[in-house]
Formats: sequence, structure tokens, C-alpha cells
Amino acid sequence: MPIATVNPANGETLKTYEPMDEDELERRLELAEATFRTYRTTSFAERARLLVKAAELLDGDQEEIGRVVTTEMGKPVRQARAEAAKCAKAMRWYAEHAERLLADEEPAEADVRDSGASRVRVRYRPLGPVLAVMPWNFPLWQVVRFAAPALMAGNTGLLKHASNVPRTALYLEDLFHRAGFPEGCFQTLLIGSGAVDDILRDERVKAATLTGSEPAGRAVASTAGEMIKKTVLELGGSDPYIVMPSADLDRAAEVAVTARVQNNGQSCIAAKRFIVHTDVYDAFTEKFVAGMRALKVGDPLAEDTEVGPLASERGRADLEELVDDARHGGARVLCGGERPDGPGWYYPPTVLSGITREMRVHREEAFGPVATLYRADDVDEAVLIANDSAFGLSSNVWTRDETEVERFARDLEAGSVYVNGMTASHPAFPFGGVKRSGYGRELSGHGIREFCNITTVWQGA
Repeated sequence: MPIATVNPANGETLKTYEPMDEDELERRLELAEATFRTYRTTSFAERARLLVKAAELLDGDQEEIGRVVTTEMGKPVRQARAEAAKCAKAMRWYAEHAERLLADEEPAEADVRDSGASRVRVRYRPLGPVLAVMPWNFPLWQVVRFAAPALMAGNTGLLKHASNVPRTALYLEDLFHRAGFPEGCFQTLLIGSGAVDDILRDERVKAATLTGSEPAGRAVASTAGEMIKKTVLELGGSDPYIVMPSADLDRAAEVAVTARVQNNGQSCIAAKRFIVHTDVYDAFTEKFVAGMRALKVGDPLAEDTEVGPLASERGRADLEELVDDARHGGARVLCGGERPDGPGWYYPPTVLSGITREMRVHREEAFGPVATLYRADDVDEAVLIANDSAFGLSSNVWTRDETEVERFARDLEAGSVYVNGMTASHPAFPFGGVKRSGYGRELSGHGIREFCNITTVWQGA
């Protein structure tokens, strides 16, 4: 895949970039390691000052970078600006809280005495250069939610971004440079995916984080395992959205539409499988389908557009295949389901019912504005359907029954359970999944400690 900006609204290639050659890549790896040796000793106050400056610059760039993101991957421009604002918020959060999150810990005095020590401390120290392999769907946020904690912990970052968002990738490197971070703290590597393996094998690179597809996750995890390097993986998701009889149906249906089509439906944590109790199935379906039909699909640079094009022609073809497979297997298309005429990689908001386990859309992630409906007779069946997936990223539950809340919180196989609300990442809360959705956590204290050397410092009498 070429490294290029291709406008998904019309298919026009705006600019193509040459990949870095071996000499340039070597220079950057050497710089990342050299910078780490000194940057690791900087104070939290200094790192925080730099990160807050980056947040201020990002706030000022919101309009410009929002248009860049939209032009590269197609999300509605209002959502692109909101993504930039969210990144600035996360930077400020880590600037404020990192020192506390990584403060030395002292075990219980009785345990210290029992070990024969006069003092024991647990200290969080940075690892070194960390490789981040990031996707195109949230091209700012996915990077910042790694970079902000990694830089505050004292690591340096190497970004291999998706090949279809090179302008965004270069902007991020420039942002941290303008903020005053030492040269080499954060670098964008304009390389193809084939170069990732060699970089991960380089002894100067100490760990890796990847957000992306299952195959990409397997490849990185395999090499990292061979090299005995730490990894964090956030992979696909096919999140359930469960609606029970006690739910506020109007609100549940309204949020369901946003939960499915956020980012043009191209989000790992978008709700995808809508599991509705039989007592409210018909009423919910009517409201949900009406809401999906009413969405405005169009030019992503227009302020009133709610759904833009998919990011790539291949992505739209993959989505069409899933819908066609379901249709041929007997699923009902309640709205959408047909590619529109005209330029760009658009696909309409689509709702499918009558899903069976044999259909691909039941087993695979639908990365676009396609929702599947399931009917459940009770809590047990709702849990069974929800967990009948290889993925386990997040989940959504709508109920006013506290007993049901506790049951879902206990039994849903997911990294998050959102009750009466839509899944959304926040810097204060851990984010990640189970099963084929990956392992490890981003954000919160858990995320910043993922790329730290947790060191026991034992002192004798």
C-alpha cells in the first residue's frame, strides 16, 4: 500500500510520500535511543510543561488539523475537531496526574521487616524507545493516548502510522517538536508495514503498542514474543448493545444510532450487535431504524454531515461482502444495504435482522455503518448472545434494574461495561479488551505503567 493522502470523498490522490530509506531509519532509531538517555532524567514538572504546551498548540490547530484528518480518512469534520480537542484534554490530564501515578510505592511495614530490610520502595522507571503501530480511524487520538503517557513516563516514541494518513502522522511529530520536546522524543517513521518487523527486532526498541487488525496484532505479538519484548494490543471489536424492558427506549434508540455510526461506523468500540429483549424488540427496532434512516450522509467537510465516506475502497468492498452474505443467508435488510451511485467510498447506514450464527457478519467485525439486530427472551439469552463472539472490547447495557446491572457487569466478556450510555474512552479510565480484542490496557494509571520497568528497591539495615 503506498504512503499517500487519498481523499475518500472522491478517490483523488492528493499527495504520495516516499518511504524512508535505511539510512534515515537508522538515524532516527539512533536518535531515539540517544535522546532517551537524557530525557529519562528530566523532571515530571518539565515533561508536564512540554505536554501542556503541546495541548495548547493542538487547541490552536484544531480547525486546520481537523480538515487534514477529514481529507485523509473521511470522518465528518466536526468529529475531527472533537478528536483534536479530546487529545488536548488527555495531554493535560497526564501532565497533571503522571507524577502521582508513577510515585514510588512503599509496601506495608510488616512486610518490609519480614524481608529483613530497613526500607523497600517500588519505583516506576521508563523502558526506552517504544514503537507505536497505529491505525487510521482515529489518527490523532490513537497516537496521543499512547504518546501522552509514554512521554510523561520518560520514554521516547517511534510512530509507524497507517499509510493513508501521512499528513496527520507528520503533523504529530511537528506538534511535539514545536512544543519544545527534545529532538528524538517523538518521531514519525514514514515506512510501509513490511518494515515493522525489523524495527521491532532492533535491540534499541524496547517495547511496542499496536492498535489495528487481528493479523497485524498477531504479527507484532509473534515477533515481540520471539524478542521477549513487552507489547500492548488493542485489536478489533464487535461490541454488544443490550436493551432490556426497563430501559428508556427513546434514549436507548437515540444513543444506539450514534453508537453505531460514530466515525462513519469505523470504530472498534462502536456498538455493532444490538441485542434487544423480546418485550421491547419491536418498539426499539422501529425507533432505531427510523433514526438510522434519518442520518445525513454526504461531504465530510460539510458541517451538517453526520456520516461521511468509508476510509478506503477496500473497506467498503469488505463491508458490502458481509451485508451480501447475510442477505443471501436470509437476513432482512431493514434500511440501507445498497451502495450509492457517484464518487467516493460511501455506504448507507444499514440495519440487518434475522442474523444467524452461520452468517459472516455474526462472526466478523463490520467496520462501517452496519448494525445487526438480535432478539433475546431473557437476561440469560442476552448474555449468551453477547458473549458469542471472538471479540471482547467493550459492551453497552440499557436497564434500570440494578440486579441486571450487576449480572451484566459480572458476566459480559469485555474490557468495559457501559450502563445506560455509549462506550467512550476517557484518560482517567483503563481501556482495552479480552479474547481477540487484545491484551494490556491504555489510559489511566494502568496505561502509563504498561511501559515502565517496575523496580523493587530493597535496602538493608
